[in-house]
Amino acid sequence: MAGILAWFWNERFWLPHNVTWADLKNTEEATFPQAEDLYLAFPLAFCIFMVRLIFERFVAKPCAIALNIQANGPQIAQPNAILEKVFTAITKHPDEKRLEGLSKQLDWDVRSIQHWFRQRRNQEKPSTLTRFCESMWKFSFSLYIFTYGVRFLKKTPWLWNTKHCWYNYPYQPLTTDLHYYYILELSFYWSLMFSQFTDIKRKDFGIMFLHHLTAISLITFSYVNNMARVGTLVLCLHDSADALLEAAKMANYAKFQKMCDLLFVMFAMVFITTRLGIFPLWVLNTTLFESWEIIGPYPSWWVFNLLLLLIQGLNCFWSYLIIKMACKAVSRGKAGKWNPLHVSKDDRSDIESSSDEEDSEPPGKNPHTATTTNGTSGTNGYLLTGPCSMDD
Repeated sequence: MAGILAWFWNERFWLPHNVTWADLKNTEEATFPQAEDLYLAFPLAFCIFMVRLIFERFVAKPCAIALNIQANGPQIAQPNAILEKVFTAITKHPDEKRLEGLSKQLDWDVRSIQHWFRQRRNQEKPSTLTRFCESMWKFSFSLYIFTYGVRFLKKTPWLWNTKHCWYNYPYQPLTTDLHYYYILELSFYWSLMFSQFTDIKRKDFGIMFLHHLTAISLITFSYVNNMARVGTLVLCLHDSADALLEAAKMANYAKFQKMCDLLFVMFAMVFITTRLGIFPLWVLNTTLFESWEIIGPYPSWWVFNLLLLLIQGLNCFWSYLIIKMACKAVSRGKAGKWNPLHVSKDDRSDIESSSDEEDSEPPGKNPHTATTTNGTSGTNGYLLTGPCSMDD
């Protein structure tokens, strides 16, 4: 074990040339980031998760009820032992051959069986109230952490001149505010990693898991080798659009459609501007070029920048989806009311919202024979998918 730890904490990988871990030990004059500080993130992540449960129960839920958001779930499928056995033991999405076999066995038409399976899948989906509470929690935390980050950074020299991220590196002391900011962000991402398995399931589960894992790796990595100054710029920049996203989702669930549209436009503008403009031109410029000139590259420098480039790749992917959604909305809006949240069932959307819309049928039609479309209303009176399902 000692040999493994010595290999993992090799100074020639983590630190610039001629710098050792002994040089970064805490003294009476200065405090530096220590790897053991990061253990604090685990109990704090659990505390954040518990605060979330309390917040959703005693703050978000009353707010949702005040906005007439009900906890009504999807319709319950008609009890059927044969279909239930297929659903639980074989498949939740039967193919055409199996549908035809079940049709002959039950003397039902194929569309009735398809409708039953859609309703049965929807039974496991959360209500609009549950979605609202989740979004309100993420909105509240995102707004707080972004506000704190801005207030902290505006007092730092590296916000105004990014070269200060590298002057006197790695002998840059760790301040109390920076330590609090980093540990709180890391704890929040750990809480998201755990809660992602219990939260509303989305089509982009794998992408979001990769995002959270990359974010945790970046925060941990930059803290250990004391790149925390540039790390705060990355964190604050990526927090900037989150509150707008969750606010748009809440407005959507509450049926405040004009407010939702406005918030979506604001979110899209902030997201694309910060992720495709400011981040590469400001942050990547300093991590790739200014740092090269001031401190020079070393092994962990390359890994850090590769992680940042991976984040930028995800930013490009999500920006593409947002632009694609907006283009669909504008093209469809020519024939009716423009609504960016009504057009993105096939993009990065909530699974539970997509399934809701599958079962919403126009009034007066038999649910066993009507077909479904992307424009069908969801459980909240309109489609609940779209960019407002994005979690960054």
